[in-house]
Amino acid sequence: MKAGVVLALLVASGAGAQGTVAADNSGSLVGPGPRVEALRVGVGAMELDTVRVRRKAVRLSEAYDFRRKVHKLASYATLPLFVAEYAAGDQLIKKGRNASGWARDFHGVGAGVIAGLFGINTVTGGLNWWETRNQTEGRTWRTVHSALMLLADAGFVATGALADGEGGDYPYAGNTGNVGTRNTAHRNMAVASMSVATISYLMMLLPGK
Repeated sequence: MKAGVVLALLVASGAGAQGTVAADNSGSLVGPGPRVEALRVGVGAMELDTVRVRRKAVRLSEAYDFRRKVHKLASYATLPLFVAEYAAGDQLIKKGRNASGWARDFHGVGAGVIAGLFGINTVTGGLNWWETRNQTEGRTWRTVHSALMLLADAGFVATGALADGEGGDYPYAGNTGNVGTRNTAHRNMAVASMSVATISYLMMLLPGK
């Protein structure tokens, strides 16, 4: 008799437990026991298995920051010099010895100052480019900027070489022949080099570059 009662209680207990098991909206099984998460397949499983690749941190030196500041200051000083140098050279080609005194005095000095600033920027920019060579973000942009500056460097060297044929004399207005041709080539090369350098400079004004 007692055995029958115990058996009846066990059966009733099992039936009640089975009746309380249900699935919630997330697909999990809920009941009186511990919560059992349903197996997730498809996109969810793929997301859990995906390992995100962390970007490699590049630590820049204090020298890099110093060179960057010098590079910027040299660039700021170069742009107004471009304008003044073009104005002086234009007067010399058009008026020769009749050009304004400031144009005659400034043209050679301005060219020397620009050459010095470009030398500073070439060294500082080249070293900073090398230090950030492993920094993938913005690397292509920085490389294009550096290549354009080197192209401008070569253009300014050619500009100076084209001016050497004048024998130290100021060109006369309306010059023809070899001297006049070199003067025109000198000016065109200077303008082209200034333009390339200005484009390269403007590239680096974008945030984060």
